Amino acid sequence: MKKVLLLSALLALSSAGVSAKEWKDIRMASEGAYPPFNEVSADGALKGFDIDIGNALCAEMKAKCTWVKQEWDGMIPALMARKFDAIVASMSITEERKAKVDFTHKYYASPVVLIAKDGSPLRPDLASLKGKKVAVQRGTVSDNFATKYWDGKGVEVVRYGKQDEAYLDLKSGRVDASFADYWEAYGGFLTKPEGAGFSVAGDQYFGKNAEERAVIGEGIGIAVRKKDKDLKEQLNKALVAVRANGTYDQIRKKYFPMDIYGQ
Repeated sequence: MKKVLLLSALLALSSAGVSAKEWKDIRMASEGAYPPFNEVSADGALKGFDIDIGNALCAEMKAKCTWVKQEWDGMIPALMARKFDAIVASMSITEERKAKVDFTHKYYASPVVLIAKDGSPLRPDLASLKGKKVAVQRGTVSDNFATKYWDGKGVEVVRYGKQDEAYLDLKSGRVDASFADYWEAYGGFLTKPEGAGFSVAGDQYFGKNAEERAVIGEGIGIAVRKKDKDLKEQLNKALVAVRANGTYDQIRKKYFPMDIYGQ
């Protein structure tokens, strides 16, 4: 009888240990300097597509969302230090990042593009960019790609802490082009007055082979700590729900007239 009771107790403890945590309070982080995906409003609060998606997921999960503003360079270290629970900041899902954190399914997809003056002959390739200065935001997929394939090979890659700083130097002529996420460039620069006279130079770029595509990534996801698998699963379930019930498209139409989810 004692053995039976002991076995029952062990089974009960085991079941309790593997039961998923139900997340009801979630701290989400975003940069606040990547419009229209995330930026800071006049009252100091975060706003943008990322924020609206995060809030919609929390509503679907019936969880309380608290937003934390975090500089891009320290985003993953701060997640690991438990300053927040999830990164909702237009972070590309790449192999390098997956070694450190887990990602949800994508919530949109974006190629990278070269932004230059209207009519520019520049293209996002080494031969075209030799002797030129190309601006990137530090620590982004664009930076990783430019560093791997262009930097030190006749192209000067100029890195900035924030994407809008790169655009300022592009407008002033201190750099020849900016290499950036297409949807950010579209919503945060090209369709705004400050982007007048600039356009995408060459084609939208997804990578021409598996190696390049691994650097560019497989879409934009929400990053969580590897041990928080229950949070990832609950966010994924909520993502499926908001896509199915129309909430996702309602949010997307506030910022973009066309689909950004991709295939």
